[in-house]
Amino acid sequence: MLLQRNKLGSVRPPKRCRSDMDNTSTSDIVIINGNSHPDLANMVAERMGIKNGGCSVFHKSNRETIVEISDSVRGKDIYIIQTGTKDANNNIMELLIMAYACKTSSARSIVGVIPYLPYSKQCKMRKRGCIVSKLLAKMMCTSGLTHIITMDLHQKEIQGFFDIPVDNLRASPFLLQYIQESIPDYRNSVIVARNPGVAKKANSYAERLRLGLAVIHGEQKETDADEVDGRYSPPPTSSARQRTTSVSVGVPEHIVKVKPPLTIVGDVSGRIAIMVDDLIDDVQAFVAAAEMLKENGACKIYVLATHGLLSSDAPRQLDESPIDEIVVTNTIPHEIQKLQCHKIKTIDISILIAEAIRRIHNKESMSYLFRNVTLED
Repeated sequence: MLLQRNKLGSVRPPKRCRSDMDNTSTSDIVIINGNSHPDLANMVAERMGIKNGGCSVFHKSNRETIVEISDSVRGKDIYIIQTGTKDANNNIMELLIMAYACKTSSARSIVGVIPYLPYSKQCKMRKRGCIVSKLLAKMMCTSGLTHIITMDLHQKEIQGFFDIPVDNLRASPFLLQYIQESIPDYRNSVIVARNPGVAKKANSYAERLRLGLAVIHGEQKETDADEVDGRYSPPPTSSARQRTTSVSVGVPEHIVKVKPPLTIVGDVSGRIAIMVDDLIDDVQAFVAAAEMLKENGACKIYVLATHGLLSSDAPRQLDESPIDEIVVTNTIPHEIQKLQCHKIKTIDISILIAEAIRRIHNKESMSYLFRNVTLED
């Protein structure tokens, strides 16, 4: 080996080429996956130039999950790619068992790559239920996961449920690029929030694209308060209570909610309406919003979202709706749904996941992946 001397006369080793550095940095990376999205795992491994690790996940006749890892994982960094699908419970058990199998096999670190985190919508207390996302986070931490990579959580506060680092990646750069390159005359568009809860995300898109904003108010949906379960029963009245408490100081009566009619705040007449959200599952609300946008003069209607779960008969409803195009990423497999509805388009985000894995493994900063990302995303 030839040694080079600098101006001060000290010896320094020769610079390694890029390929040598890449081979050294990825030699102890092992990527395994469950049955939720093997295509995404293969694409990520191919982009990183490494072989997908040998892991077999199958179910016995009694539906118990069996995990067999063929390659040694001792002292290596394991990345488990497992997303949430319509079979969420099996996806979770496969992930937990794979993580625990790597933990008991002396893996150095175990990173869960979960593009769509199941049960992320159950992150608030509802009626007499529980916060399921908190339970899921504790189960993942107990199974042996040391890091989580996910994408566009339903609420970013879910990261606080985990006792391990969580990197919440953003798909907005891919969706913004699609709008600029694939929607003709996108300058004549308006970003639409189908309910006030999505207004922050829609406003972020509108500011980056320098477009107008419209919000649909008065969404017709059943709320928890609409269900009669005894929570709002009045307190019992007695003579003793009447002697000690006046009517003005007593427990006030709950005012009944009156839902306003569905209205649009903003002008969509003669313009392209682009609805944005983080998840498309039950599409009835999207179809109702699209029909209203059409009635108000919108010439074309697009729906953009990160996760396309598209459960039940969602493809049929979308195909019969006035929506012209539905754009989702491949965080969730939806090839069958695309065969049922030709309006569904897919954006590949495997390059973002591969870059996140590379940066975490090489202990590089993740700030580049969050550049120009605001808190509203």
